[in-house]
Amino acid sequence: MVLSQFTPIAGKVTLSDLDLGLEKDVYPVGRLDEDSEGLLLLTNDKTLNIRLLDPKNMHPRTYLVQVDGNISEEAIHKLQQGVTISLKEGKYKTLPCFATKIIEPLFLPLRHPPIRFRANIPTSWLKLTLIEGKNRQVRKMTAAVGFPTLRLVRYALGDYTIDDFKSGELKEINKNDLLNNITI
Repeated sequence: MVLSQFTPIAGKVTLSDLDLGLEKDVYPVGRLDEDSEGLLLLTNDKTLNIRLLDPKNMHPRTYLVQVDGNISEEAIHKLQQGVTISLKEGKYKTLPCFATKIIEPLFLPLRHPPIRFRANIPTSWLKLTLIEGKNRQVRKMTAAVGFPTLRLVRYALGDYTIDDFKSGELKEINKNDLLNNITI
């Protein structure tokens, strides 16, 4: 597991520990927390970084989410309408999002360490597309509807997906192509 940041943390592997051959001023856009995985955009373009992170631009990001339990249609409907979560600033109602139950995405590599396994409690998978990015938002949203997140994978930023990537693979993309394919 690699933390999606360049700042070293004792006992943790970060991007700075990898030999990626990147310029010194490259930073992740929208970090993934320690328990999450998936698509990560790295850039040294400060304007692009601000444009992609500013909530007013509402660029879509899609997640594949494994939850504890067999998620109900009622819970999915609540997610779609927006749910109230807690942030440092207080209670916050999330914007409406796209949420649907999906079959387990078998193309994902095994997770290390694996998620907890309980033989008597099923799990289910969701596809969530958000246009905002609050701290640990997906985890807080699924917990708010009674189905805690077990595994969280950022699947897409706009039209860019992890479909053609191997774990740890880097690909350079053109800024204009990115902006044309990542906005709603």
